[in-house]
Amino acid sequence: MSKFYYNEEQESYDAIVVGTGISGGWAAKELCENGLKTLVLERGRMVKHRDDYPTANLDTWDFPHARQPSQEDIAKQEKQNRTGYTTRADSKHWFVNDLEHPYNETKRFDWMRGYHVGGRSIMWGRHSYRWSDIDFEANKKEGIAVDWPVRYKDIAPWYDKVESYIGISGELLGLPQLPDGQFTPMMPLNCVEDHVKGKVAEHFDGRVVTAGRVAHITGDKKFEGDGRSKCQFRNRCIRGCPFGAYFSSVSSTLPAAEATGNMTLRPDSIVHEVMYDPNTKKATGVKVIDRVTKEEFEFKAKVIFLCASAIASTSILMQSKSDRFENGLGNDSGELGHNIMDHHFQVGARGKVDGYDDKYYKGRKPNGIYVPRFRNVGSNTMKDFTRGYGYQGGATRGDYEDMVAEASFGKDYKETILGPGGWNMNMLAFGEILPYHDNKMTLDYNKLDQWGLPTVTFDAEIKQNELNMRKDMMDQAVQMLEKSGARDIEPYDNPYAIGLGIHEMGTARMGSNPKTSVVNEFNQVHACKNVYVTDGAFMSSAACVNPSLTYMAFTARAANHAVQELKKGNI
Repeated sequence: MSKFYYNEEQESYDAIVVGTGISGGWAAKELCENGLKTLVLERGRMVKHRDDYPTANLDTWDFPHARQPSQEDIAKQEKQNRTGYTTRADSKHWFVNDLEHPYNETKRFDWMRGYHVGGRSIMWGRHSYRWSDIDFEANKKEGIAVDWPVRYKDIAPWYDKVESYIGISGELLGLPQLPDGQFTPMMPLNCVEDHVKGKVAEHFDGRVVTAGRVAHITGDKKFEGDGRSKCQFRNRCIRGCPFGAYFSSVSSTLPAAEATGNMTLRPDSIVHEVMYDPNTKKATGVKVIDRVTKEEFEFKAKVIFLCASAIASTSILMQSKSDRFENGLGNDSGELGHNIMDHHFQVGARGKVDGYDDKYYKGRKPNGIYVPRFRNVGSNTMKDFTRGYGYQGGATRGDYEDMVAEASFGKDYKETILGPGGWNMNMLAFGEILPYHDNKMTLDYNKLDQWGLPTVTFDAEIKQNELNMRKDMMDQAVQMLEKSGARDIEPYDNPYAIGLGIHEMGTARMGSNPKTSVVNEFNQVHACKNVYVTDGAFMSSAACVNPSLTYMAFTARAANHAVQELKKGNI
């Protein structure tokens, strides 16, 4: 049997949280701080903050092949390698072995997974943006999918709570499409990024270049967590941050839950079913397979939070079959597994910027620029596509084209190779994908994994709205670089498949009507109110901004709702 951490195992708890990532950590913190004895289950191995970041302090020359994966590594992580960076030597240990954790593709789907305590909160990109009512109202206004049963005013206080706790660096902008938040000082733009900011403001009405809003501590404000301190500008974030400078559940929310004495954390615990009592119309607990020993367990609780990720949580619901729920727990609508979304990207432009050869930057800033959405906002409407996109990117010095181009020799060659190359500016767009019903996942009971559980099959793709958007995403990046005086501009539209943005969403969508949605406005499964789903599965649309901040806000709101409902005896 796997080793238990924090509290001793018992059969029954007040609450069970499945998953320890962005959402699971917040569920654990809020439930435990409200006095609930909470069992937190993680299918992967234990990870302790600082102790288990083996590559955090290594330099490039400490790795074989300059961090590049070997062919042997790629053979084990062929799908995880699709990003181009997740299987490098400094980060491959965070991502699953595809041979041990297979899945199926009717159409290509890039499912990047990290099975360990902390989940992808250790490796995430950390960009953190609020939604606005433009996002929450879009489905209703356009007659697409289902209306969100909440609006910005319902979530704004929870954005405040989350941001104040985790630390978000950013700039106040006053934009209706990108609400401001509780920010620590903005990470400064470098000289070329600041140059581009000025030129975009000069030539394009309504467009703003700012620094990415990222979950990094800046300034002198102290934040709760395991000795969290401000960002050291090392840009080794994907390896795990021993300073706790960026938010992760292992440095912040899980230690907070542990401090209450109410949390029992059990790693190596694969949850595969939520148990249901037809007499009470409530869930009674979960079934678990030990990852290592393959022993089977049952744990009971009054309330259950599924926070295992959009695909994993929905897989659990699909496997939770009974006479009442023949097609999976809470699937009266038939929407479970449908409406898969992500953010499409790999499109934009890059160019070279002259005039700043005497300038450089200090440290390795772990973020760059952000250009908030400007399409289909206010009077800026597009006839070829609905919704919008934003840009991430930035300016760096690094190439040595002068050395290569001139094939220099002698003293000039030596001086060139020891100095930085020219400035390069990249603008990479991230666009919204609409919630299409036929973009779906299913379970294949003829292809079982090593624990005897069905594997996931994906059948999803971007459609014409996104393809039309991509043309504009590339064209506008070119125009902004041209107006910024860049040269040798290279537009690009690289191949993209859903999942590559690592923002999978929508498989158990939120809505007011049980006939067309899976969970209600408080993330409760409509037909089983003591089961909450608060990871990306509940999303009814995707917006064009990184979604993790929204997951956290909804999770905190749902956890506090669950506490009140338990006190009232409603669940």
